[in-house]
Amino acid sequence: MKVRLTEEVGVALAEGRPVVALESTIISHGMPYPDNVKMATEVEQIVRDNGAVPATIALLDGVPRAGLSQDDLELLASDPEVTKVSVRDLPYVVARGLHGATTVAATMRLAAMVGIRTFVTGGLGGVHRGAETSFDISADLTELARTQVAVVSAGVKSILDIGLTLETLETYGVPVLVNGSDEFPAFYSRRSGFPAPLRVEGPDEAAAVVRAAWDLGLPSGVVVANPVPAADEIPAEVIDTHIEQALADAEARHVRGKDITPFLLARIVELTGGDSLETNIALVRDNAAFGARMASAEAGR
Repeated sequence: MKVRLTEEVGVALAEGRPVVALESTIISHGMPYPDNVKMATEVEQIVRDNGAVPATIALLDGVPRAGLSQDDLELLASDPEVTKVSVRDLPYVVARGLHGATTVAATMRLAAMVGIRTFVTGGLGGVHRGAETSFDISADLTELARTQVAVVSAGVKSILDIGLTLETLETYGVPVLVNGSDEFPAFYSRRSGFPAPLRVEGPDEAAAVVRAAWDLGLPSGVVVANPVPAADEIPAEVIDTHIEQALADAEARHVRGKDITPFLLARIVELTGGDSLETNIALVRDNAAFGARMASAEAGR
């Protein structure tokens, strides 16, 4: 099965111009409507303004797509029947002709199929808190171990066990770069308490490391953690209280599996009075600009 490309994305790939993949779960399951469609449209424009072509990835009527129209974005943002799709879900959604919004893992897989090597998102999935008993570990990590795509994010989502996630990435041989900091970021916050595995300064240095990874034939992806802008962060000591409350609420309501992350993010928006949503939007915008510049540098443009 082929991934259907828009003309803009197809021409850019054929000409060797930089293309940046964007996930769609953040649209359908990560933010409320209409903030989600506004954010998606703005992020695509930010990618263009910084020299690259955006390719939002999703499945519509079971067809994998790289590049979406405004109507497609609106559908993903507002249709409650859109399925959250990780790699394991891809064949089911394709075979049944469903609409699907792709997670980090599924976006990486479909992007790699068409030769897109740079992907921008908000936060990475990883090892969930309490995974020693639940075994809840995101497929984002296994996909990073085997798919050659550089993923720009604001670090691992704060709701997760960041330390265990970094240990797992090390075990899988995935390079983890942090832009401009000696500390790994924690999505809403610039600081996590964990040291940066590898530090780079700006998109050009990040692109050089990514090129070296491909030249060395590493089978894995590369994590590029770009801390949320200081003016937009929620300090760790503030957000941690809300995360603990959201986790307790999820446990009380027996929220499990693929529903846990959307539930926690939505609950944190409620607990912060909308501040976490503003931070989420700000970090995605910043990541989009960084990722587009990195893709341009990696493409030699």
